Amino acid sequence: MSNKQTTSFRDLINGETPVLIDFFATWCGPCHAYSPILQQLKKDEGEDLRLIKIDVDRNQEICQKLKVSSMPTTIIFQNGDIKFRAAGVQSIGVLKAELAKLRS
Repeated sequence: MSNKQTTSFRDLINGETPVLIDFFATWCGPCHAYSPILQQLKKDEGEDLRLIKIDVDRNQEICQKLKVSSMPTTIIFQNGDIKFRAAGVQSIGVLKAELAKLRS
């Protein structure tokens, strides 16, 4: 297990395994509603998906760099590239369809 402090964001998103990043805020109602959907997705996808939650209030620099302005924002990276991006709560079906595209 890598130490979070030493892993750069670039290293995190550069792998072949898709990385879904949930940009959330603790005060955001829809973010709380989204959490169980993401947990179910991770359970279903297992090792085929890395799920990372980033608190926008604690990580403003990365949010500015990626122009994240609404919560929740979901970004899926693969090999360092953004493969999917959406603001608002996404259904598990939409997320699974996007991940399936990355495998084909």
